[in-house]
Amino acid sequence: TTHLLPPTVVRTITSTMIGDAAAVGIGAAAGALCRHQIGNIASRKIAENPTRFGSFTGWHTCGINVCGSLLLGFVAGLPNTAEVQSANNAGLVEGLSSRTRLMAGVGFCGSFTTFSTYSVDAVGMLSNGQMTRALSYVAANNIGSITAAYAGFNLAKRLVMR
Repeated sequence: TTHLLPPTVVRTITSTMIGDAAAVGIGAAAGALCRHQIGNIASRKIAENPTRFGSFTGWHTCGINVCGSLLLGFVAGLPNTAEVQSANNAGLVEGLSSRTRLMAGVGFCGSFTTFSTYSVDAVGMLSNGQMTRALSYVAANNIGSITAAYAGFNLAKRLVMR
C-alpha cells in the first residue's frame, strides 16, 4: 500500500493524536465527575432544607460556569511552554504544554461547565413564569462567566510576569 506520508510521519501523527485524545478524555472525565458531585451536593442541601435553599435550585450550574470560566481564563492566560523557554530570562514561571492545555481547557473545563444545562434551567424558569429569576440567572451566568474568564486570564498574566 502506498501512503501519501512517510511511515515516520504517520506514526508521529498517530501517537500525538492518541496522546492528545487521552489528555482530553482524562480532563473531561475529571470535569464531568466534579460537576456531577457539585450537583449532588447542591441537590442534597436543597432537599435537606428546601425552605432555606429551595430558591437556589439550578443556581449551582451558574456557580460551576463562573468557576469554570475563571479556570479557563487562567489556563488561556498562561504562556505555552515554548514561549517560556524562548523568554526564560524574563523571570517567567513555567508555562503549560499544549497537552496540559488540552487536558485542562478542552477536557476539564469543557465538561465541567455546561451551557446546555444552563439553557434548560433558564427555559424551565421561563416556563414556570419566573421571568425575573430567569433573567437574573441568564445575566449572572453571562456577566459572571465573562468577568471570571477575564479575571482568570489577567491573574495568570500577572503571576507569569512577576
